[in-house]
Amino acid sequence: MSDSEKKVTDMQGRYMQAVAEGHQRDDAGWQSCRIVLTTERLVLVADGKLTVPLADIDEVGERYDVNQRAAGVASYLGLHVGDDVVLVSGAEHDEFETDFYHACLNGEVLFVDHPAVEGGVVQGTDWTKARIRITDDDIRLALADGERVVIERDDIGEVEEDERQAAGEERRVIEVEHSQGETSVETHITGGEYDLSVLWQVLEEGVERNRADLDLGPVEEQVVMALHSGVSPFEIPDFVDSEVEDIEAIYDRLIELDVIEVVRERTEVEMTARGRSVAGETMGEQ
Repeated sequence: MSDSEKKVTDMQGRYMQAVAEGHQRDDAGWQSCRIVLTTERLVLVADGKLTVPLADIDEVGERYDVNQRAAGVASYLGLHVGDDVVLVSGAEHDEFETDFYHACLNGEVLFVDHPAVEGGVVQGTDWTKARIRITDDDIRLALADGERVVIERDDIGEVEEDERQAAGEERRVIEVEHSQGETSVETHITGGEYDLSVLWQVLEEGVERNRADLDLGPVEEQVVMALHSGVSPFEIPDFVDSEVEDIEAIYDRLIELDVIEVVRERTEVEMTARGRSVAGETMGEQ
């Protein structure tokens, strides 16, 4: 190990060689192994030792269920290395994934357009270089002009991709919707194919944290869209033409579903007999 190479994680896990030299291995099985991840390579130690330099990984892909043994494992990383595909699952897989993303992406330079869209309005901002850092909780982008963009991993609404002119040439662009303060924004990111394939997995994992089959009713959907568009919570009853009590019930359900959260509570009050007495005495003294 060179002086610049640092160990990132060391844990137990398993791996499967799903494709070898371009040939899909339908009979492939999982091998228990020790997983050693550094800033430069992934080493899988079983009866022998399989070393994968991070620089040799072409793509970090989605599931590659080559057979039922692969399909039976809930979480793994699919690593495309030349004509090979290796599936890796850590004993603490969420921790391993974050460590892997950290090793692959931290310090890499990408191109960022932020905010490309703010509150639903295209901003017309320029592409700028940014250095990326992945943590357990967020994705941090340090832009060349000194601005810092933080995308919380549990605050990613939607992720889409497109092919278009970006940073001077035709590129794959990832568009990620998240919040900035109380405003919905989109940050657009492009760069090398490998970096984007890793980043896509990070963002998709964030989307999965928030994706749910909520089965909302028509009024509930109107409320969600109105809030997303910037309508004040206090204006929602008039906006969707519903009674205040009905909207409060919808808020309670949406809070329970983790669709919205309470920022500040407004207390509704009415006068008691003692209050009316105090008010009367005060008015009589004036």
